[in-house]
Amino acid sequence: MRKWLPLTAVCLGTFMLLVDVTIVVVALPDMAASLHTSFADLQWVMDGYALALAALLLGIGALADRAGHRRVYVAGLGFFALASLACGLASGPQALIAFRCVQGVGGAAMLATTTALIGRIYQGRDRGVAFGVWGAVSGAASAAGPVLGGLLTEHLDWRWIFFVNLPLSVLAIAMTLRYVADLPGARSRGVDLPGTAAFTLAAGSVTYALIKGGDNGWTSATTLGLFALAAVALAAFVAVERRREQPLLDLSLFRGGSFTGLMIVGVLLSVAAFSYLAYISLWLQSVKGMGPVAAGLACVPMSAAAFVVASLSGRLLQGVAPRWTIGAGMLLIGAGALLQATVDADSDWTTLVAGLAVTGVGVGLATPVLASTAMASVAPERAGMASGAVNTARQLGNALGIAVLGVVFHAGLTGALKDHGPSVPDPSGTADALAGGQAAAVIAHAGPAGRALAHEAFASGLRETFLVSGSLGILGGLAALLLVRRTTAPVTTVRPADRETPVAATSR
Repeated sequence: MRKWLPLTAVCLGTFMLLVDVTIVVVALPDMAASLHTSFADLQWVMDGYALALAALLLGIGALADRAGHRRVYVAGLGFFALASLACGLASGPQALIAFRCVQGVGGAAMLATTTALIGRIYQGRDRGVAFGVWGAVSGAASAAGPVLGGLLTEHLDWRWIFFVNLPLSVLAIAMTLRYVADLPGARSRGVDLPGTAAFTLAAGSVTYALIKGGDNGWTSATTLGLFALAAVALAAFVAVERRREQPLLDLSLFRGGSFTGLMIVGVLLSVAAFSYLAYISLWLQSVKGMGPVAAGLACVPMSAAAFVVASLSGRLLQGVAPRWTIGAGMLLIGAGALLQATVDADSDWTTLVAGLAVTGVGVGLATPVLASTAMASVAPERAGMASGAVNTARQLGNALGIAVLGVVFHAGLTGALKDHGPSVPDPSGTADALAGGQAAAVIAHAGPAGRALAHEAFASGLRETFLVSGSLGILGGLAALLLVRRTTAPVTTVRPADRETPVAATSR
């Protein structure tokens, strides 16, 4: 059993970084009450972490190739632990958001190195077993996030969703230093600092513009300036990558339709399947009166279906072309979101069960082969870069999805409130309060009429959100079916390349 101790150390880090993508979802109402946050603040609590993961994943992966994967992994664990402590001690929303971003830096260092470490430690049959365990742990993390967050929030305090990372991080660091060999860097790739900076600026600017556009006005100088800055930064990123000998992302990969299609799927999968979960949690807790544990358990149909289907699909669908598996998965994700769009003012959590389960089946089909198909769709020497690019696309999709669906959700709330005319003198301000987790205060102030209004407005916001999510899921399915071609290499083959980043299963 000693040979599996390195895998245990790596899986501990994987579990923590992936749990922290979703663990905050059910804690949002308690955070809002404790820190007096706005709707934009709640979005940034989720987006700060996802954006740091997306922006830094490729750059830190290149750094790890030079400095050594174990060193970067341990440094990431340390960053993650210290940032988790700071998040738990935060006295205001701005501090919490800042430390969530730092936590994302640690998470990026861990995510960029975990599969590389497994690929260098294990060979032959042991490697297949190791990646199978890693994939199962990754799936379990997605399932455990909302439930674990609910348990900690309801029985201790929301701050414990961060404090719980401290003993796990210490254990992971100790085990990594004790059992994982400190191998030298395997490649001499340079770290593309200009490319990393340009990509981070582009992603951060467009996300900030989407989150603050509702407050500042979509035609305001600030909003338009942020979009312009994002466009300039993106153009700079393309210019930098085209001129570098060792780019962060080789843009020639996009000449192949398969890789382009897989990147589109990577972005849209996260938006269509996961980005609306925060708004479901706000609805269940602040309007329907459910506790954090119950709200977390309400999301289990998706996680359980994804876990079961992902476990079975690798064996049962091994001979099926990836375009059909991924395409069907995305179409099911879209269908699942559309099924949830039947929610109305009188609905409860049971209205969502069928849609969440269908979405989970789609996630279980599409996710496991996404990165490995990307690796097999390009030349072997670019396989590691392709895998990292798909992981980056998924995290970027999560960050942008929270921002875009936040705009849609808020617009749905505001539209429903405006329909009540003079009885709601400030529809936008009331929508801010409802979306910011202050539904109880709104209801208490307005009485029975306010309760009915809150139920109706939330249902309207959720319907709009599900309709957009469903449409994007179907768009992703069509992109997979039209663009992804059968690869020449088996999609489950593990090959060392670039960062030696073999992927047997891909997690959220």
